[in-house]
Amino acid sequence: MSDGSRKAASKSTFHFVAGLGSGVLSAVLLQPFDLLKTRVQQRAGGANSLRAAIADIRSSPSIIPALWRGALPSALRTGFGSAIYFTSLNAIRQGTARHVPWLSTPNQTTTLTPVSGSGSTPSTTTSSSSSLPKLSKTGNLLSGAIARSFAGFLLMPLTVLKVRYESTLYQYTSLSSAARDIHRREGVRGFFSGVGATTVRDAPYAGLYVLFYEEGKKILTKVVRDSPPAVVETGSGVERAMMSSRRAATINFASGLFSATLCSVISNPFDAVKTRIQLQPRKYRNMVSGAVLMVREDGFRSLFDGLALRMSRKALSSALAWTVYEELIRRAEVMWARGHDEEGEKHRLR
Repeated sequence: MSDGSRKAASKSTFHFVAGLGSGVLSAVLLQPFDLLKTRVQQRAGGANSLRAAIADIRSSPSIIPALWRGALPSALRTGFGSAIYFTSLNAIRQGTARHVPWLSTPNQTTTLTPVSGSGSTPSTTTSSSSSLPKLSKTGNLLSGAIARSFAGFLLMPLTVLKVRYESTLYQYTSLSSAARDIHRREGVRGFFSGVGATTVRDAPYAGLYVLFYEEGKKILTKVVRDSPPAVVETGSGVERAMMSSRRAATINFASGLFSATLCSVISNPFDAVKTRIQLQPRKYRNMVSGAVLMVREDGFRSLFDGLALRMSRKALSSALAWTVYEELIRRAEVMWARGHDEEGEKHRLR
């Protein structure tokens, strides 16, 4: 394997690990929101209320374990889902920026600026709170949709296990017993219940999320003030002026919060139908018939069951995951740049 291939593999591994860590952290912290959302969406008619769901939790012998029921499958699904999603998204954006220039935009501006103690030294000033490739609006929309659809399909079995484990319609005592029961009753197909509704929900959600997220960062970059940018030595006399971590985190978190809130409202009907299909596949057979049946039996409002909980959970989860991921990548880019400059200096001295 060439040095270039090893570096590319190393970067992809880091994106995977960064996505995994940010996904697991957000999933574990926000599991109670996800649990209550599932409980609210599983109910029919007038029983659809947060109060009833909370009453179920309070009747449990121990409230804390009850609130975090399903945390393991949720952490696995969200963790690996985020890892696959961020790795795929980065690969798609890198490839698009490299091979489809009309879908990309400049990521950085390079200027000659005097840096303390080094005279007029070339410095690269990061023009945004992110080190990721910048794409056009269309590029962001498509890359987000494709990456999320791919990750969602691969993680669908864990999604089904998570939803059924959280629900009171199934009294599963372990993930292994849940998996055996699903396979016995429905076969392999049971692990992909609601895959159509999930794809229809996730693709527009993720595409719009990346679009709104990137546009939000552009706006907030002009609004959020910063102290003088940090100067980072990268080797061979080259120094890079970077946006401070505090400002970058503020911009990324606020943009993630707004984007997830807006996208949650748009995609909630698909999420409500998806949950019904995964819990009662014999009654709600597919996305279209499931939606019609829900509206007929429970009214149009049923399509927005769990919206407040999902909106709160998705907004906080997405904002937290993206902020942690972006900061890890920003710091890694400095190390990669330092290594690149040091290698260049060694070649020059030979």
